[in-house]
Amino acid sequence: MTDRHMERSLLVFAVWSVLGLLALVIHLQGLSLESYVIALTGTGLLLTAFGAHVIINAVFNTGFSRGETALGLSVFGVITLVFIGGTLSGGLSRANFLSGLTLLAAVVIAFLTYLITRHGLRGAFSRFHRRRDLGDGEAGG
Repeated sequence: MTDRHMERSLLVFAVWSVLGLLALVIHLQGLSLESYVIALTGTGLLLTAFGAHVIINAVFNTGFSRGETALGLSVFGVITLVFIGGTLSGGLSRANFLSGLTLLAAVVIAFLTYLITRHGLRGAFSRFHRRRDLGDGEAGG
C-alpha cells in the first residue's frame, strides 16, 4: 500500500468517523424526538460527509473503491428496507415518515449528481446500461 493510498484511506476514515457518526446520532435523535428539523440536520451532515469524500477522491484523483461502493449500497439497502417496513407496519409518525423519505431522496439525488458530475450525463447512463451488439452489428434490445 503506497503512502498516497494510505493518506486517502485515513482521510476518508476520519471524515466518516466524525461527520458520518455525528450525522447518524443527530438523525436518530431527531427520529426519537419526532423532530423533522433535527433529523434534517443529520441528513445534511450525511450529505456533507459524502461531499467531503467526493472532494478527497478528486484531490487524490481516484473514485470510490469497490469496498466503499459495496458498503454504501448495502447501508442504503438496509435503510430502505427498514423505512419500508416501518411504513408498512404503520408505526411511523408523520415527522419520522418525512425524515426517512427525505433521507432516501437526498441520498439518491446525491448519488445521481455524483455520477453525472464525474462521468457526464451519457457516461452516467452508460454505467447502468450496456449496449449489446448482435452478430450483424446492430444494437439489440
